[in-house]
Amino acid sequence: MHGAGLDYGAARRSLRLDALAQDWLASELSTASRAKEKAGRMKPMSEDWNSAVAVVAHPDDLEYGAAAAVARWTRQGKHVSYVLVSSGEAGIAGKDPAHVGPLREEEERRSAAVVGVSDVLFLGHPDGMIEYGLALRRDLARVFRQLQPEVVITMSFDLTWGEDGPVNHADHRAVGLAVLDACRDAANEWVFRDLELPRSPIKDAYVVGTGTPSHFVDVTDTIDAGVASLREHRAYLDGLGGDFDPDEFLRNMAGYVGMGAGCDYAVGLRHYPMG
Repeated sequence: MHGAGLDYGAARRSLRLDALAQDWLASELSTASRAKEKAGRMKPMSEDWNSAVAVVAHPDDLEYGAAAAVARWTRQGKHVSYVLVSSGEAGIAGKDPAHVGPLREEEERRSAAVVGVSDVLFLGHPDGMIEYGLALRRDLARVFRQLQPEVVITMSFDLTWGEDGPVNHADHRAVGLAVLDACRDAANEWVFRDLELPRSPIKDAYVVGTGTPSHFVDVTDTIDAGVASLREHRAYLDGLGGDFDPDEFLRNMAGYVGMGAGCDYAVGLRHYPMG
C-alpha cells in the first residue's frame, strides 16, 4: 500500500483522523514528496553514538513515527530517554485534565517500554499553554546536563505541517525551538550556573516531522514495534472516535518517506549540528 499514490484529503476522510493525526499526515506526505524529489540528498542518519534524549510536548507525539526509529536504536544497544514537557492533560475532550494527565503518563510509559525505553520524564508544563522562554530552556538544559546525551531528538517547530498543511500546534513549536536552544545552553558553563551540574556537550540534534528532512532512519525491521507503541495510547485513541487505524496510518507515512530513502519504511529527520 505504501508504494501507491495517496491523496491527503481522501486519506483524512477515510481514516477520520483527529487534528494531530491530520497535521502529522499532512507533514509526512509533504516530507515524502520532498524526499522523493531529493532522494540523492537525504542521507542515512549517523548511528555512531550510544545515548540520546527524545523531547516532545505531549504523550503520543513520539509515537506518530519516531518510536519505530527508537526501537531500532534500542535494539542496537543504545540508551534512549524520553522527556515529555507536558502530561497531555488537555488532550481528551470531555474528560477532566486531573484524571487525564496521570492516565496519559501511564500510557506513555507503557508505550515507551514497547520500544525499549525505561527512562520517561515529565516536566509538568501546562498542556496547550507551553511557553517558549528561559523557564523551559532552563528545565531542558537541566535534563540534558543530568542525562548527558550525545544526541537529542525533537519534533518539528515549523509554522505549518508542510507547505499547504495546517498550522502546527503552538506547544510543538515552543518545544522544538526550545530544545535546540537548550542544547547550546547545556553546553555553556556560564548559562544557568545555578543548576550546579556539569555542562553537556551535545553533538547533534535531529528534528522529526519537518517538511525538509536531511536524513532518514530505515525502520523496515521495527515498524511493527512503532505501531504497537502507538496502540498503547488506548484512552487517547478511544477519545478520537471513528476508525483510526495506527497500523495503516504509520505504514502509509513511513512508506512514503521510505520511497525517498530507498527502503520499505523510513522516518525523516532534519540534522542540526551542535558540536
